[in-house]
Amino acid sequence: MRAALYVRVSTEEQAREGFSVDAQLERLEAYCKSKGWRVYDRYVDDGYTGREKERPAYREMMQDIDIEYWDVLLTLKIDRVHRNLRNFLEMFDILTKHGKHFATVYENVDTSSAMGRFFIKLIASIAELESEQISERVKMAMDHAKRQGYHVGRPPKLFNVIRENGHIKLTPTDKALLIRDLSSRGYSLRQIASEVDESVSTIWRTLKTLEQMNI
Repeated sequence: MRAALYVRVSTEEQAREGFSVDAQLERLEAYCKSKGWRVYDRYVDDGYTGREKERPAYREMMQDIDIEYWDVLLTLKIDRVHRNLRNFLEMFDILTKHGKHFATVYENVDTSSAMGRFFIKLIASIAELESEQISERVKMAMDHAKRQGYHVGRPPKLFNVIRENGHIKLTPTDKALLIRDLSSRGYSLRQIASEVDESVSTIWRTLKTLEQMNI
């Protein structure tokens, strides 16, 4: 059995123990050795989330299906290949049509059996649920931070950044206040941009931020 090893790590996971590229590859290679499988190739997507479909290494791996390079797609967990159930099922359908198998280390699933194929779909559903719950918790935390007067996201230009308890608060610079005053006097975005030597997009973002801050 020739195995295609697939590894993915997102930006947030890069510093998390056990999710580094090297750690994943080491575990996958050990699993292949225990099964007597030969490693065909290692496909690595570094800095991509499981909800992205267009990943370069993943795309290359799936293109290799037609050339009969590998027999089984092996990854650490289902969520390494997809965190979206629909995307996973689309991939699984392609694998099945080409006579390929799918296996994971942590869930210990091998789709060469009917039970394995049923179980893999069940786990994929759970992985999608967990992903959606994480997204909901992140959104709730962001909404709470906004209600407390904190800024969420990358700090905009022309604002001072004050860090409090891991959060960010903004205070406008003198130039930001000048932009607000010029706008209140009827200057257009382009006129303000020329007056303060900034881009039109910076002027728009500054006014939008000031409006959100009720300043």
